[in-house]
Amino acid sequence: MAITTRHEPDHQDPADGLLDDPYGVYARLRETAPVHRIAGTDGNPAWLVTRYDDVREALADPLLSLDKSHATPGSYRGFALPPALEANLLNMDPPDHTRIRGLVGKAFTRRRVERLRAPVRRTADALLDAVEPLGRADLITAYAAPLPITVICDLLGIPDDGRRDFREWTDTLITPDPAHPEKTERAVGSLLGFFTGLLADKRREPADDILSDLIAVRDAGDRLSEDELMSLAFLILFAGYENTVQLIGNAVLALLDHPEHLAALRADPARLPAAVEEFHRYDGPAPLAIRRFPLQDVTIAGVTVPAGETVLLCLAAANRDPARFPDPDRFDPARDATGHVALGHGIHYCLGAPLARLETETALAALLERFPRLALGVPRGELRWRPSMRTRGLRELPVTF
Repeated sequence: MAITTRHEPDHQDPADGLLDDPYGVYARLRETAPVHRIAGTDGNPAWLVTRYDDVREALADPLLSLDKSHATPGSYRGFALPPALEANLLNMDPPDHTRIRGLVGKAFTRRRVERLRAPVRRTADALLDAVEPLGRADLITAYAAPLPITVICDLLGIPDDGRRDFREWTDTLITPDPAHPEKTERAVGSLLGFFTGLLADKRREPADDILSDLIAVRDAGDRLSEDELMSLAFLILFAGYENTVQLIGNAVLALLDHPEHLAALRADPARLPAAVEEFHRYDGPAPLAIRRFPLQDVTIAGVTVPAGETVLLCLAAANRDPARFPDPDRFDPARDATGHVALGHGIHYCLGAPLARLETETALAALLERFPRLALGVPRGELRWRPSMRTRGLRELPVTF
């Protein structure tokens, strides 16, 4: 991603080290100017907002649309998905957003999610049972990924044999290979085929799951179009696990980097809920919010952004803003991290936030309880991050027990 400050519109900074040292780069950008003209990941122009107050205000601004139809041709647009997967909450404004969020929101209330605590813990324990005799594991592949995948697939009613390839497909979308665009095309085609078959199966044999409930709404009340139904299924499955995988992995790494906090949480698991908020703030899984498009010329921190141009709100930079969080680069599970924007703000606040919190809290509680000698399995410098601006997560997290 190339960076251009608003003060020097003709000077491009390649932002060396963005993947290896993102928070150092974000700090420099935040200090230099509140809004930067950048070249997005696809080379098209966008505006990057870095400071907490500006990001939080923009997240709730109704003049910043998620609907791609408001984008200026040639601007950065984010994921390119077919219409059958594009008609989801991440591309919608009210009233459609309000209607669809209301239909699915009942599945993710705090009360309903809390009922999942025992099943999530059973899944976590079963995964740890499988790796315990080995004495070591890649915690991403063996634990952080299969836990939320299992939970969300159970909620949606996806059979075990339908879960095998899903992570590979979504990995391809998150970290596309520019040299092989056909891989992305195949992944999208596979996802379309997967959801087409899944919805057909649910229509033939409804069950006690979210997808069957949504199909009943679609077929009985016609409140969801066919594209909306398929797109919603895709979004629930994709967003329902992808960010949680990274959050669990990043949280474990933060604790291994700070053994005094790891010991404190192991001694007092009741502190985990508050710690999960700090994990979100300190090293959350989504560096950027979903791109937005001004419905008219808007002013952000004194900078005029023309209608239709892409606005990227940097959640990671906002959550390390010293104007909001004192000593922001210090990891402190005891700090009051409420108000972080890792899960968004306003009407687009993360629908699955209660589930993500419960899964992360449960996953860490089970892990710390089971493995009192948990340690990194490789030198810290050998860990590698996924090469993506869309997500912040480790390729692997080798540990020993």
